[in-house]
Amino acid sequence: MRAVVIASAVAFLVSLLATPLAIRAFTRLRAGQPIRAATRSHLPKQGTPTMGAVVIIVATLVAYIAGHVSLAVWPLPPDQIVQVGPSMTALVLLGLFVFCGAIGFIDDYLKVRKRNSAGLSGRGKLLGQLLIGGAFGLVALNFPSTAGETVASTTLSFVRDIDWLNIGQVGAVVVFIFVVISSTNAVNLTDGLDGLAVGTSVAVLGAYLAIGFWQYRHWCADPGYTLDYCYAVRDPLEVAMLAGAAAAACIGFLWWNASPAKIFMGDTGAMALGGLIAGMALATRTVLLLPIIGGLFVLVTMSLIVQVVSYKTTGRRVFRNSPLHHHFELAGWSEVNIVIRFWIIAGLCAATALALFYGDFLAATD
Repeated sequence: MRAVVIASAVAFLVSLLATPLAIRAFTRLRAGQPIRAATRSHLPKQGTPTMGAVVIIVATLVAYIAGHVSLAVWPLPPDQIVQVGPSMTALVLLGLFVFCGAIGFIDDYLKVRKRNSAGLSGRGKLLGQLLIGGAFGLVALNFPSTAGETVASTTLSFVRDIDWLNIGQVGAVVVFIFVVISSTNAVNLTDGLDGLAVGTSVAVLGAYLAIGFWQYRHWCADPGYTLDYCYAVRDPLEVAMLAGAAAAACIGFLWWNASPAKIFMGDTGAMALGGLIAGMALATRTVLLLPIIGGLFVLVTMSLIVQVVSYKTTGRRVFRNSPLHHHFELAGWSEVNIVIRFWIIAGLCAATALALFYGDFLAATD
């Protein structure tokens, strides 16, 4: 737990202190956020520096290194298993985090350069997500640890692997790609109001911090663990450390991103956080639990799908505007009210998922 706390503290401080430097740097570079004509109420935000999630990514990477340095300097008791140094799980999670963030960075850069909100084409984003999801999916399903565990599984999972839902390696890679694409785009759609996506990501990452640490304390690979019920996962402490670091980095960034935002995280952050969250769902064997943990992301995404389908089939709009947060803007809610109420929903979704996860453990150990 000490390494998780140190990583989280370092990520928070780096993000909190480095974000003002990023604000000044991106302002000098004129990296201002273009605003779509469809969101005229946001026109006062035109020119606010974007791509700020570079700070979140850097802070998380620095914090991960700091966490492992702490393990090398102050080793855990010999009865606790921990790997000092990068693991395959960290390679996959950080790879998804950085490379999905790179897609978003390219998108943000093109928006700033062209001075409009078009950015990278939808096909370009999808191709990048397919390649990244496929590449890291193959890595995650191969290269087992000495205990025989891979980062991801060929079996679908809810609160743990569902043994009778084995889909094979090809099916597992397809699921890996689907989860990455779904998660990155869901976070991106939610990133429409100051602090909304960042705050929601804190709730989701906080849930994965709890899940990862709980799995570490009840890990099948631990020779000192005596209960029959354990979690057959790989490197759960790494998941907890990265989840804590990323959540803390988001909190530090939120200090400056809360309304009225002095900097936006941009697609750089939405794509990066979406990729990281997808990887954590796959690494913790909670793929089918992800829609509950990230329930707000699902709600926002579904509002857009319902709006498009309704308009294409009947010519009528269900919402005043979509995604859902824009509907409530047009209904007269203030931006701060929408964000805080959506955060509450995100927290309730994460808490519900944790209750299901922990309830399964209690039921199995009674």
